[in-house]
Amino acid sequence: MASEILVNIQEEVICPICLELLTEPLSLDCGHTFCQACITASNKNSVIGQDGESSCPVCRTSYHSGNLRPNKLVANIVRRLRDVKLSLKMEQKRNLCVQHEEKLLLFCEKDGEVICWACERSQKHRGHHTLLVEEVSQEYQKKLQAALVGLREEQEEAEKMEVQVREEIAMWKSQIELERQNVQEEFKKLRAILDSEELKELQKLKSEEGLILSNLTDSEHELVQQSQLVKDLISDLEHRLQGSTVDMLQDVNDIMKRSENLTLKKPKRFSKEESRVFRAPDLRDILRVFNELTDMQRYWVHVTLNPVKLKKDVVISADQRQVKHKFILEQYTTYRTDDYEDYGILGSPVITSGRHYWEVDVSRKRAWILGVYSERRPEYTLKLPVEISGNCQNVYLRYQPKYGYWVIWLSHDSVYNAFKDSSSSDPLILTLCLSVPPRRIGVFLDYKAGTVLFLNVTNHGFPIYKFSSCSFSQKTFPYFSPMKCDAPMTLCSPSS
Repeated sequence: MASEILVNIQEEVICPICLELLTEPLSLDCGHTFCQACITASNKNSVIGQDGESSCPVCRTSYHSGNLRPNKLVANIVRRLRDVKLSLKMEQKRNLCVQHEEKLLLFCEKDGEVICWACERSQKHRGHHTLLVEEVSQEYQKKLQAALVGLREEQEEAEKMEVQVREEIAMWKSQIELERQNVQEEFKKLRAILDSEELKELQKLKSEEGLILSNLTDSEHELVQQSQLVKDLISDLEHRLQGSTVDMLQDVNDIMKRSENLTLKKPKRFSKEESRVFRAPDLRDILRVFNELTDMQRYWVHVTLNPVKLKKDVVISADQRQVKHKFILEQYTTYRTDDYEDYGILGSPVITSGRHYWEVDVSRKRAWILGVYSERRPEYTLKLPVEISGNCQNVYLRYQPKYGYWVIWLSHDSVYNAFKDSSSSDPLILTLCLSVPPRRIGVFLDYKAGTVLFLNVTNHGFPIYKFSSCSFSQKTFPYFSPMKCDAPMTLCSPSS
């Protein structure tokens, strides 16, 4: 059927002159089409009239040679037809045995090859089991179809794994970028620490330089004055010795006394051993403290302030991350117990185990208390007397560890205190010496170890004070008291 259609089409695109497929077809006005070479040769052989006309080789209709026009449609059909014929020839060639040029009608199961009858009798395939191609085609079609299904499944699996690998690549890129940022941030902190320490050391050296050079300058002035005094005495003595006897003996006892009593005052000297000059800071200790702070910050918890039982003079922010005292205009003529009222507020979460770290900004405050509170039985509750002496230290008696408080506090703008970490029943308040006033304080609680450590984050995390052997209850809380200072205490976030 297909071959008949092909033959019919081929007849429509045959040149009437050469009877071959049209080459570069040109059409006449009458509709007939010829090869360009054929119609050109026909024009030369035909009789041309007075008006330059020629006649169609098929229907003899007159035409002008200038009216010949290329027929692209027919040219495309011819090109497609040639392609099809070439394809058919190749297909026919594929269906023939290359060696014997016989039709490939048999299938050798042993060798898995399509062969002709001559191949079946050859030495290569003799004795092999062969079947007609038509008999095995469906069987192998099913096998190939099954193999195709399996390969498509493998392809899907490969594509899934490819997606997974790409996701993993993206994840690792993101992770490595995050680590890169962390490394840069850590080294940025280290550089800031080194710059800060360098600045402090240079300031100390500058101060020491001023002190030493000032003292040495004073000593230099004294030596100049002493030297001038000696010169004056020498000049006076020389003058007396060169003069008359009367001049020499006049007030001789006075000048002799001045000469005998003259004692040179030695200048103040500074040795390198006494001076800090040339003493570099211990950077290893600084880096150790920084690493310890970084390790503790891994246990950072999101602490918020609990508004339950909030005192009337204390306000907290909407996000429960800031607390401050709100002054009420009252006149106090004498000390009263409410002057030292507990303005404390508890934080969340409740701590019952594990390690916990948080930081508090106290940069603007003149007084504060912060740390940890652990609930105690009623018999351990402190009963303050109604009358409080003028000694303000008494107000802090409530904050002893035996009452469940492990805190440090600031009073009088610059005095830092804590109760001595001791098993003794006698409370002892320690004054903490801090070289750098803390604007930001870190609190690290290790429930299992029973320790509370306070860190000066402003000074790279150097320890402020540590409570050991703390007896925490099952309900332990972060504790904050803004005292009677209207500046806020603010809970910090890791990114701040």
